[in-house]
Parts: sequence; structure tokens; C-alpha cells
Amino acid sequence: MAVISPATRIAPPLHRRPFNHRSTLASASKKLLFLRNPAPSPPIVAVRCQKPFSDSSTEPTNHASSVSSSIDFLTLCHRLKTTKRKGWINQGINGAESIADHMYRMSLMALIASDLTTGVDRERCIKMAIVHDIAEAIVGDITPSDGVPKEEKSRREKAALKEMCKVLGGGLRAEEITELWLEYENNASLEANLVKDFDKVEMILQALEYESEHGKVLDEFFISTAGKFQTEIGKSWAAEINARRRSQLTNRQR
Repeated sequence: MAVISPATRIAPPLHRRPFNHRSTLASASKKLLFLRNPAPSPPIVAVRCQKPFSDSSTEPTNHASSVSSSIDFLTLCHRLKTTKRKGWINQGINGAESIADHMYRMSLMALIASDLTTGVDRERCIKMAIVHDIAEAIVGDITPSDGVPKEEKSRREKAALKEMCKVLGGGLRAEEITELWLEYENNASLEANLVKDFDKVEMILQALEYESEHGKVLDEFFISTAGKFQTEIGKSWAAEINARRRSQLTNRQR
């Protein structure tokens, strides 16, 4: 964007100049004098809209640091793709889903749910589903069978989350991840209520699929979630999964 100095005087276009039929010799002389000694025009300055910074060496360094921190964080999150969910391992499931597999399908649930309660922020639900188990990249998948008290599990995961946000380099994104994680952990919003339900729905849907694929009966996953759904979506989706399971078990007995 080119900016003209306020001091610059712009002559109007020729076709808009008024023609003075009574011009005198004196005025003509002044015009000639002006043409012989034109005043120097101030330079035109080109201004680019950008965030200024005082030291030209600082921004590239900060950018390089941000890129490095992002890749370090993503590399740490790779563990979410390779760490298998312990509940399925304990059941002898070969090729069990990973933590990332579980979070991904929960995110899809938040994306496709068509009957969200008024006031529920779909985008926030998707983000919350993506990060709700993120601390398990460090602490692993702690299950009730491990005998770790709920308070101790929460303490470990909070410490892990803090460490992961340090790897990310802090800043707004790290703050958002922490806020979303705590909101979910404390079941502190309508979005958290729904994502908590999606966590259970995804688990029993996976249990149904493993029962079908491996010929197992995985009652404990259905028993542990029964009556614990908080939202109408969670209740209706769980009811559909349970109905399909009853039909599947009936057909297996024939």
C-alpha cells in the first residue's frame, strides 16, 4: 500500500480546473516562474502492513524455535498412535486400538452428532475429544485394573500435561489445550458432559466390534457404563449399541 505524505499537494486533474478568462500577465508570469523552478516532490513511501519488530534477528529465531517446539510436541504425541488401550490388551485382543484411535472416533462423534443441545459448542467438543487423553502420551493408559486411585491418576496426568505444554513452548495453544483438558477432567461444562458420554459410547461400540471380530463376550465394558450417560445423545447412542449387541448375542446362540 503506497502512502502519500500529508505535506504533498496534489494538483486537481486538468479537466476539472476552472478556466479563468480574465487571467492577467502577472498571473501568467507567476505560472511560468513555477514551471521554471518546480518545487521538489516529497518521496512516495511504500508501507507494507506487518507486525513490526525491533530486532531483525529476533523474529527468524523465534519462528525457528516455534517450529522446533511444534515438531517436538508432535513427535511426543506419536506415542498416542503406538500405545494400545490397556483394557483391550487385558482381554487378549490382538491388534487392539491405540489411544489415538479412540480419540479420533470420539472427535468424529462430535462432528456428526445432529441433535446437539442448545448452547453446546460443536467445535469445542471436537477439540476436547482430541486432547482429553493427551497426557497418556507420557503416563500411558491407566485403567481401574491398575489399582491407581482416581486422585493419583489425575495428579500424574496433570503433571504430564504440564510437561507436554512446556515441550510445545507454552503460548496460546498450550493454554487452550490445558483449559480443554481441565474442563473435561472436571466435567465442568455441557461440552464436557457430552464428550464424557462419547468416551463411554466409543468404548462400548469398540467392545461390540471386538465381540463380533473375536467371538468374545465383553460384559464388563457394558456393565461399567450402564446408567452413567449424562446426555440424551449419549443415552440414545448407547441404547442403539446395546440393542445391536443383544441381537448379535442372540444370533450367536442359534
